[in-house]
Amino acid sequence: MAAFTGLRTVGHAACLRDYRVRYYRLSRLFLELTQAKADGSYSKLLKQLSRVDVLLLDDWGLEPLQQAQRHDLMEILDDRHGSTSTIVISQLPTDQWYVGIGDNTLADAILDRLMHNAHDIKLQGESMRKVMGQLTDGEHLQ
Repeated sequence: MAAFTGLRTVGHAACLRDYRVRYYRLSRLFLELTQAKADGSYSKLLKQLSRVDVLLLDDWGLEPLQQAQRHDLMEILDDRHGSTSTIVISQLPTDQWYVGIGDNTLADAILDRLMHNAHDIKLQGESMRKVMGQLTDGEHLQ
């Protein structure tokens, strides 16, 4: 939730400044892309994603990417590179992203587009779920 709360704040601030913003958990983005391929709206969705001023991608690196997901991500980041902002939130350190992406050639291309001119911000502290939750320290899993 710390990331989500932070993303909501960033997203909300961007909206207040009339930027077009979209938030996705990465797994839900891939699900939407798969559905768009099935119903014929894939190109339309890619075009929409390319035009969003700020694309917020949460939960990066929770699972290794499948081949189709790597290609989808490459399409999205290639369309957005140099013209719009993409914010990625991950608990996985950036030096481990390459392995999570998989295919070496696509990993190079994806990370080149994503990390070129990127700012790496490392957050510290307790999870906001823990801080804002009703459970005491003893009730949380350690």
